[in-house]
Amino acid sequence: MDFNLPADLVAYLDELDLFIAREIKPIEAADDNIRFFDHRREWARTDFDNGGLPRHEWEALLRRVKNLADSAGHLRFAIPKRYGGKDGSNLWMAVIREHFASRGLGLHNDLQNEHSIVGNLPLVTMLDRYGRDDQKAMIEGSITGKYRITFGLTEPEHGSDATHMETRAVEATREGVKGWVINGEKMWTTGMHVATHCALFARTSGNDGDARGITCFLVPAKAKGVKVEEYMWTFNMPTDHPRVSFTDVFVLEDALFGEIGRGLSLAQCFVHENRIR
Repeated sequence: MDFNLPADLVAYLDELDLFIAREIKPIEAADDNIRFFDHRREWARTDFDNGGLPRHEWEALLRRVKNLADSAGHLRFAIPKRYGGKDGSNLWMAVIREHFASRGLGLHNDLQNEHSIVGNLPLVTMLDRYGRDDQKAMIEGSITGKYRITFGLTEPEHGSDATHMETRAVEATREGVKGWVINGEKMWTTGMHVATHCALFARTSGNDGDARGITCFLVPAKAKGVKVEEYMWTFNMPTDHPRVSFTDVFVLEDALFGEIGRGLSLAQCFVHENRIR
């Protein structure tokens, strides 16, 4: 078996290194931005007067660099060409991420909050495979920051075995409009402080432990009944990992994401794309 890297992959790593040296390192060195990466980083990144959430200037800096990487054609590497990507493989992504890690912590790559100039964009895959046309139209905005869709699967009492989730959604009609009422709670709903939507998984039929009967909904983050109960402080600050409750949250039928009762496939799609990277 040949473990040598393909020549075209090596060439792309060289291209990325040149981009980092030319575009990213000067920004990292300017305005004491290095404070976000050296021994001061937790204090620089964390707004301790606002529950330990990320400071606005920290997140704005990451967005600025993502925009630069997008303009240079790197951010979308792993997504389909029809969305401006390069159809990059998970194998190439693994090599690129390992290469970035070998360069140390920096604006080019910081996986504490899944930041990288070569983006990990599992929600693009979810929207592409399972979304309706109007949901596919959110793909561009999900890349550029117009939309921030969080992932609501894990629960306080149910982690790795998601088929035992307690969150429930039932069909309902309010003021003559059909939809669903959702009740439950989710953990580690990363990014909820800036989210526009939550891809929320709830049981709509079947019994605990059944793979069928779980449905995904795109729930607006500001919907009535959606509440961040607490942000979970971790060993690496800042935190953007909250416990979120959903109390009598009413969503329209168009909030359905994928087929009714087949939502576990969407959850697995996200996890398979995200974890390997």
